Amino acid sequence: MQFFVWAAWLITIANYWFGTKQWDGANFGIIFSTMGIASLFMPTLTGILADKWINAEKLYAILHILYAATMFYLPQVDDPHTFFWVILVAMCFYMPTIALSNSISYTTLKNGNFDVVKNFPPIRVWGTVGFIVAMWITNLTGNKASANQFYIAGVSALFLGVYSFSLPACKPLNLISEKKTFAQKLGLESFKLFADYKMALFFIFSMFLGAALQLTNAYGDVFLDEFKLFPVFAESFVIRYSTIILSISQISETLFILAIPFFLKRFGIKWVIAIAMFAWVLRFALFAFGDPSENLWMIITSCVVYGMAFDFFNISGSLFVETSTTPKTRSSAQGLFMMMTNGFGAVFGSLVSGWMINKYFTTYYSNISSLSKYVKSEEDNVHLLKFLKDKGISVLQNGNLSRALDVKDWHNIWLSFTIYVLVIAIVFVFIFKHKHTKAEEKAIEAISH
Repeated sequence: MQFFVWAAWLITIANYWFGTKQWDGANFGIIFSTMGIASLFMPTLTGILADKWINAEKLYAILHILYAATMFYLPQVDDPHTFFWVILVAMCFYMPTIALSNSISYTTLKNGNFDVVKNFPPIRVWGTVGFIVAMWITNLTGNKASANQFYIAGVSALFLGVYSFSLPACKPLNLISEKKTFAQKLGLESFKLFADYKMALFFIFSMFLGAALQLTNAYGDVFLDEFKLFPVFAESFVIRYSTIILSISQISETLFILAIPFFLKRFGIKWVIAIAMFAWVLRFALFAFGDPSENLWMIITSCVVYGMAFDFFNISGSLFVETSTTPKTRSSAQGLFMMMTNGFGAVFGSLVSGWMINKYFTTYYSNISSLSKYVKSEEDNVHLLKFLKDKGISVLQNGNLSRALDVKDWHNIWLSFTIYVLVIAIVFVFIFKHKHTKAEEKAIEAISH
């Protein structure tokens, strides 16, 4: 349920934004930045609350109920700026629950005398299953472009919130010392790790790669859905079930986790991170040249590659931090890794991609003649006219459109993302120097079992 309540809208919100609301791309970029903004401070603040004053399961329940309330309110919003603020509030409630769900799981397993390392992964995999099921439900119920996706998220989050009050008690442990300064409690002291050249280099690369990690989540579904503008693809299975096609990415994610120990043993942490980066290059490049017909295999392969791209970077990166820091700084270093990737990186990627797509890769068509030439069809093509009607656009007697239609150049959008990650990957290989250590070998051996 933790990931179900997020996935109900995460992959399909672009269809609602561009297709239903007809809002522009520059503003859409800031919507995905809300996750990064919330990740910068909310997990730490709620962590302090759970450590000092309130049971983790109760705080978790309250946050999900508040998240549900914002989801119920979202469909009432009629302008993109207000939409941003409501989504930001929703993310401030939701993002901390990811860490809290792990904390509750660990505490419950330990109290039941279970081995966390052995027993938690088979439980956590159900989070990915929940993510996939939510995507399928939103798509199969015909709600990938409607406001109902937010109601699906809201109802399920409300259920999860109420249910969470029945979870085993996870009382405050008071692990955070009163002697610590406010900056120490917030984990800001971890920025001292930038004094180490190698760690600083790793965190900078993490931030720049983090900028690319959410791009296919943000734009993948609307990219596939907008193929319906072209009459030749209008009846394609891929367009009707684009969200289900993209769920192959999450299925792949669960499978590639199993391959990580083998790759780490064979190539070491640096080269597994590099493999992840080049997998992102392949992910974007296949999208750039894929289509719902002859090149459908490229879209499918891109979704399969996602598992390697996502898992290999996150797990090997976390392992690098684990084996390159002292026990005293390890926890804050892991927090900084997540902050650079999912915080600063995600905000940077969301803002720049939204601005770039709107400014350089969006063309506005104002008459049926130029639009029909672009989509290679006749001006009176039934599918083209239906597409325009669904967008609330009519063709005037003089051939002009009642409102200009914005069309994105997805081929060059994905190609630009491909070049961006390729540059990062090549620079990383030549600049980042790292050799196997004994601590690293022990860590790899541990996850192999």
